[in-house]
Amino acid sequence: MNRRPFDPRLLRRVPSARGDLALLAVLGVVAALLIIAQATALATLLATGFEGRLHRPALAGFLAAVAARSALTWAQGTVAARLAATVKATLRGDLLGAVGRHGPEWVAGQRAGQLATLTGRGLDALDAYFTGYLPQLVLSVTVPAAVLLRVFVADWSSALVIAATLPLIPIFGALLGWQAQAATERQWRRLSRLGGHFLDMVAGLPTLRVFGRDRAQVEVVRRMADGHRVATMKTLRIAFLSGLVLELVATLSVALVAVPVGIRLLEGGLALSTALLVLLLTPEAYLPLRTAGARFHASMEGLSALNDAFAVSPTGPDAPRAGRAPAPTGRGEIRFVGVSVEYPRTTALRDVDLTIRPGERIAVVGPSGAGKSTLIGLLLGFVTPTEGRVTVDGVDLADVDLDAWRREVAWVPQRAHLFATSLADNIRLGAPDTPDAALAPAVRAAALDDVVAALPDGLATRLGERGHGLSSGQRQRVALARAFLRDAPIVLLDEPTARLDTASEAAVLDATRRLVDGRTAVLVAHRPALLTDADRVLRVVDGRVTELTPHAEVLG
Repeated sequence: MNRRPFDPRLLRRVPSARGDLALLAVLGVVAALLIIAQATALATLLATGFEGRLHRPALAGFLAAVAARSALTWAQGTVAARLAATVKATLRGDLLGAVGRHGPEWVAGQRAGQLATLTGRGLDALDAYFTGYLPQLVLSVTVPAAVLLRVFVADWSSALVIAATLPLIPIFGALLGWQAQAATERQWRRLSRLGGHFLDMVAGLPTLRVFGRDRAQVEVVRRMADGHRVATMKTLRIAFLSGLVLELVATLSVALVAVPVGIRLLEGGLALSTALLVLLLTPEAYLPLRTAGARFHASMEGLSALNDAFAVSPTGPDAPRAGRAPAPTGRGEIRFVGVSVEYPRTTALRDVDLTIRPGERIAVVGPSGAGKSTLIGLLLGFVTPTEGRVTVDGVDLADVDLDAWRREVAWVPQRAHLFATSLADNIRLGAPDTPDAALAPAVRAAALDDVVAALPDGLATRLGERGHGLSSGQRQRVALARAFLRDAPIVLLDEPTARLDTASEAAVLDATRRLVDGRTAVLVAHRPALLTDADRVLRVVDGRVTELTPHAEVLG
């Protein structure tokens, strides 16, 4: 984990935050000057008050400094809150963009529950860092430097004592901070695991109930939540201990300055106004460091989430290339040139050389886990080749705007995901501006008209989460209707008839034939019925692609 109080990657990842960070630095300098001005005016006012007279310019300066510091505190809070909102919005956009770039395989590898926890609760914890710790971090640099300079001009011996004791606070803070940061990291990991496990449990609740394991999982969640509670309390104990140590060090340091100043004042070796100025400024030198140390503990959960966000969706030299060239039209020749894809624990594809001509219908067969879906993922831009390249009309997909390229592709997955909105909105997912009246041709082509007629509100019927209320076959026909409405030159179908009954399979097959007619099509298939209209059949076994001819070899 990154243990630095400020991560320089933030400037590269969120360029729009640079202005607010610079403004915070400027406000920190102004705050230091106002502290010097306020202490100087107050020391003069008190010294003249002991002489029985009122120093009106000093009183006016003191009141002006207090008012200015109040306004400055408000400005720092406003800028810090805006900075926090900017960073959180940018990082959430990056995380969602990473999900869109890498696709479902990447999400599964990152654990969907942990991603959800990071995007929500994790990034919200950055508020304490940006609104609490970061402004104090700026003040802990500007204020001690300004105080040291002013005290050195007034009384150099007191300035030496301050300079010798100031480093004690960050030293003790760092020693305790390392322990607190390790404890916070454990706390964050437990929270991430808890979120991921809870999401898995909710998604699999019907299965758990069928096998009588739902109550056992409730107990597992309870134990995980209790472990997170224990980790949180350990972190708080370290934070409270740190606060006590920092307060003790700061108090003793102030005493080391105050006692000699008092003795010298009684002996007449120091003017009253100078002594008052030193005594007023000395606590101000330690205060920002103490406050920064205390607020650092409150912000460490956000720093852990920030580090994870940088690791999950990298940008810069290590980021996936995108948006460098216009996307091809999708009507050109598709070529796989020496393509290999490696995942952390397996090799999905090995040295694939393949050419798909415009308008050609390719069927892909092979055992589960052989690499068929990875082949589709490459064409969608969800998977990046470890070696080799995928080109369309001579243009490498790694160099194009993937969002523009995906508009040339219609995709029907083996498990169509429907959202908790109207049926019409689910159909026009890829063409959101399509009016309801223009949906009818796509509905008829996908053999979905009888389903629409049976629904209480037709296309306006609101579906439940994941399309609850429709059968598997009906959901597949909704996905086909999306593809018809998209009217893209390339069609990718990933086992569209999987888990369907005979009647639903027949309806989906008829719609599939209409969909691929006149288009370049790649069909991942297990059922022989999908192979009869294919121009070529490819077999994928252990990541290697070979062509099978004739079809009888496949059907046999």
